[in-house]
Amino acid sequence: MTTPRSPKEWAVGLTSTVMGSVCGGAAVVQHFGLHDWARDYVGMVALIGVVFSCGLPAWAIVRWLFNFIEKRKASGLDEVVQDVKKGMM
Repeated sequence: MTTPRSPKEWAVGLTSTVMGSVCGGAAVVQHFGLHDWARDYVGMVALIGVVFSCGLPAWAIVRWLFNFIEKRKASGLDEVVQDVKKGMM
């Protein structure tokens, strides 16, 4: 895994990972009814693992977005929109 290119990129990645963990983890716990796991130590550790894993996709999405932007920073908006349209079809 490559390191972030700037402190700003690192901060945005970390913030999105934390928010993805907190919000995504809460949604997963709520959706699957994992509240009972909080009754003992092993269950709490498992819940923290679930919450942590929910933050990893947020980190990956932010990294992909930064790489996409970096590749196209010299392009105009119309070229970027065409690239996105090509990628979606």
